[in-house]
Amino acid sequence: MTRKSVTEQYPDVQPDLAPRTRGVIGLFEENCTVCMLCARECPDWCIYIDSHKETVPAAAPGGRERSRNVLDRFAIDFSLCMYCGICIEVCPFDALFWSPEFEYAETDIRELTHERDKLREWMWTVPAPPALDPAAEEPKELAAARKAADKLAAERDAAEQQATEPEGDA
Repeated sequence: MTRKSVTEQYPDVQPDLAPRTRGVIGLFEENCTVCMLCARECPDWCIYIDSHKETVPAAAPGGRERSRNVLDRFAIDFSLCMYCGICIEVCPFDALFWSPEFEYAETDIRELTHERDKLREWMWTVPAPPALDPAAEEPKELAAARKAADKLAAERDAAEQQATEPEGDA
């Protein structure tokens, strides 16, 4: 109240957004396995997913064919979405992310259903995750993997050293 208020000239001057601003949901299509968790957990039922099964030939001779889901349609109706982020939290494959984009207004409410091509475009505006705290404890999984790798390297070095040593006189 003691300072004069300043009006931001919005369309001409872009606002300074917080680093992890929630604007719109972006889709990283390569990670989507069509598990439907996001659509099932959405409280507004604003996510629409269509897919079909495709047969993948055996990787090795004598192996069996596999089937996998192929994404045909992934759309979010932002006129229904309440931006709770549950879909992003439940996605086990990191296919959905918050993008800071907020300029996606439409003149017709029916145009607020954005298909996967538009969601993919927003994916490239997602900021990188914050860096890990250097003072943080190393995750147990990394520690176990590092321990196993160090053990294998030590065994390999010992085998190489033994192979390069000349045999002694008997």
